[in-house]
Amino acid sequence: MSTPAESNAPYKSFSDFYPFYIHEHSNGTCRRIHIVGSALVLVCLVTAIVTMNPWWLLAMPVIGYGFAWVGHFFFEKNRPATFKYPLWSLMGDWRMFFETVSGQRKF
Repeated sequence: MSTPAESNAPYKSFSDFYPFYIHEHSNGTCRRIHIVGSALVLVCLVTAIVTMNPWWLLAMPVIGYGFAWVGHFFFEKNRPATFKYPLWSLMGDWRMFFETVSGQRKF
């Protein structure tokens, strides 16, 4: 039986995809970098709203993906799932973020 990371078959649902996503974030440093990047994305969103400056909205993907990709390339040593599953990866980022900040997943 293959592990989720070994599967090349397309996922039929986000529920099928999420175990693969979590497996791709096994390295604690990579996970922490993701969480920090996601938190900074929220800071950018709040800053854009408070200052009414739309440039902060442009910073959101740069910061979010920048942090995530550093985590993958330098610590996890794998290719971000974003390249193959962009929407489900984004959903996975936020699910992992909220699981972590709510204490359901270890930081």
